[in-house]
Amino acid sequence: MARFVLHRLVLTIPALFGLLVLTFIMLRVVPNDPSAALAGENATPEQIAEVRRAYGFDQPLWKQFVIYVGQVGTGNLGNSIISNRPVLRDIADRLPATIELTFVSLLFATVVGIPIGAIAAVWYQSLFDHAVRVLTVAGLAIASFWFAIILQMIFAMELDWLPLRGRFPEGLAPPYHLTGLYIVDSLLTLRFDLLGRAAEYILMPAFTLSLAGLASIARFTRAGVLETLQKEFVHYAEAAGYPRLRIIWVYVLRNSVVGATTQIGLLFGGLISSAVAVEAIFDWPGVGSYAVNAILSSDYKAVLAITLVVGLIYALVNIMVDVVHAWLDPRVAEKL
Repeated sequence: MARFVLHRLVLTIPALFGLLVLTFIMLRVVPNDPSAALAGENATPEQIAEVRRAYGFDQPLWKQFVIYVGQVGTGNLGNSIISNRPVLRDIADRLPATIELTFVSLLFATVVGIPIGAIAAVWYQSLFDHAVRVLTVAGLAIASFWFAIILQMIFAMELDWLPLRGRFPEGLAPPYHLTGLYIVDSLLTLRFDLLGRAAEYILMPAFTLSLAGLASIARFTRAGVLETLQKEFVHYAEAAGYPRLRIIWVYVLRNSVVGATTQIGLLFGGLISSAVAVEAIFDWPGVGSYAVNAILSSDYKAVLAITLVVGLIYALVNIMVDVVHAWLDPRVAEKL
């Protein structure tokens, strides 16, 4: 297992390099001049040309890329045009908010999606099964930004049950910084009053973000349980007199969630990319809203750094999923 994890970590390096090459080329193909953004709105052509020379934008593209890769190799991802601070510091300040939102969404999608999919498969062709199929198709088809606005209109503007936007109430100090995740920090410091306030703010963004993932996990679990119910060992267990609930929730479900587990790993990357729109709508101070501002401001070093960090997180999560996959299915572990 350790050899497998090390092998996957080594393979992550060329994958991240390829991601960096593609992002760098795509950013420079776009007809935006980062020199003009750096020089300011009222800058003269001479001032823009001076900025271009100072930052090396007048160099050939391949040379700029080589210089940038050299900086990345030393851990220097450059300074942001927006904040004039190191990009890594900006991302480190905002990453916990995105990680918290993504994990809460993924947890909600998993905890709700797997039981719903399993029950739909056990009650195959029932009214519940038909309802799950319709709702999961709707969950995959609905655009997250539209769903977010509808939730805001109903629960924040009409009913006034939940806050419209933001991560924490203004004027109220967040929990003591331990991890940067407000929910975790509230639990670790036993500040349950702050835990409730943090939960209020994350509820709508997390539900919005989890909708497509929940639908996908439910459908994969349903298909897996339906297939496993036809296996011989299930018929043998039923003939041997095992309780049906034990057969389903212990033996069938464990053999059925392998596909859903792989899907969860793939969903993680999708959730982070979808978080860009959700964070912008809910004014969530995460990497997604930072990425939107960076793109609009032609802050290409910030965009490159965000792409690299998100790609690294995505690769690490997929390695973790493979390990869990091997734990659930010993046949996979033998191949590692």
